[in-house]
Amino acid sequence: MADTAKPSRFVFPDAFLWGSATSAYQIEGSPLADGAGVSNWHRFARTPGHVRDGDTGDLACDHYRRWRDDVGLMRGLGMNAYRFSVSWSRVLPEGRGPVNPRGLAFYDRLVDALLEYGIAPMITLYHWDLPAALDDRGGWLNPDIAHWFADYAQELFRKLDDRVRLWTTINEPWVVTDGGHLHGVLAPGHRCLHEPPIAAHNLLRAHGAAVQAYRAGGKHEIGIVVNLEPKYAASNGEEDVAATARADAYMNRQFLDPVFLGRYPEELAGIFGDAWPHWPAEDFETINQGIDFVGVNYYTRSVTQHDAQTWPLRASGVRQRRATHTETQWEVYPRGLTDVLEWVAERYGNPPIYITENGAAFYDPPTAPEGGIEDPLRVAYMREHLRAAHAALERGVDLRGYFAWSLLDNFEWAHGYSKRFGIVHVDYTTQQRTPKASARFYSKVIATRGAALETA
Repeated sequence: MADTAKPSRFVFPDAFLWGSATSAYQIEGSPLADGAGVSNWHRFARTPGHVRDGDTGDLACDHYRRWRDDVGLMRGLGMNAYRFSVSWSRVLPEGRGPVNPRGLAFYDRLVDALLEYGIAPMITLYHWDLPAALDDRGGWLNPDIAHWFADYAQELFRKLDDRVRLWTTINEPWVVTDGGHLHGVLAPGHRCLHEPPIAAHNLLRAHGAAVQAYRAGGKHEIGIVVNLEPKYAASNGEEDVAATARADAYMNRQFLDPVFLGRYPEELAGIFGDAWPHWPAEDFETINQGIDFVGVNYYTRSVTQHDAQTWPLRASGVRQRRATHTETQWEVYPRGLTDVLEWVAERYGNPPIYITENGAAFYDPPTAPEGGIEDPLRVAYMREHLRAAHAALERGVDLRGYFAWSLLDNFEWAHGYSKRFGIVHVDYTTQQRTPKASARFYSKVIATRGAALETA
């Protein structure tokens, strides 16, 4: 009898990467082991009042010792890619100078294990944990940091580029500047209107310098990772439309425009006023290097209104009352993923894109019950966002892969261990790993190249 089954409309390309993402400080633990140096997050988390419940990344998910088991988890779920970051201070304890061979060897072993199981590593060079020795010298406010970062990057390229085909320079530079230098809720904990433009510019210069270093000898591909949040005006009123443009320039265009177009959005000068510096043209020659792909982290959207009391944007988000919200109070809005991917393609010439983070924090119990963990809200979030990603593919976006955030429940920065994003549950007392229903669902999607989205 002929097979009359209707083919799924959600099948992804054969070469599509299906993975998960993590970051060093959030999962590794053992932050000072084997000669590693202190990071700014190691210090920030120890400062009273910075992190909920006084939590730190000292143990986290103990990945530094349990990495073999975690790679086995990925293999068991059928993933063919894994995005992780390197701890700068583990490799260069002082941020500069001699390499710590034991720290570098950890990532060497991890890459080999991933490849042994057919999992492609994507390495992020910087995911927010800056060596404290460099923080003491001004951190991202010191213009020399672009050269320090390029030197650090070169050490990793020399050691791992023979096996690592995908590199990203900076993860979410907007969060580093907005959370760390404007509002003070993330390391280094500063609150100053004059600092964010300087930190942002030096992050971009560091990105460009690392790309230059890679072009000098690297054999594969390098890009940058940005968090994008599409902005929709709360009304057609002139003030709301203008506020939406400011919010979009500040969050979405501030980093991509210099990388792809060689300039900053015009709105930024108005947002920062006298705090907006004049940048030399040669800096943009460094920043506008040409990259092989862009990583997009997407979690939610913003419906934006004019708000004269909100500093310095004069714009704020309007909570959507009938929508589902995650534990971090982010609206679940899958269509925004399609919209933002199409926007990147249209504005920047349809570069190759990886969805480098996408996920949701919903409540899970501290200890997994005997029957496992059912997380229907997270399953629904993943299903609808993967469908939205496929819609972007159908509309011509050059989408190459999807990385779920996150493989493991982990240290969620200022939230400590209170928010769980993992598709694998972690009991922080025993370090027991338990794949959630969302992990099993994702495994089916991977095994069917997306066809499971049809009926799930």
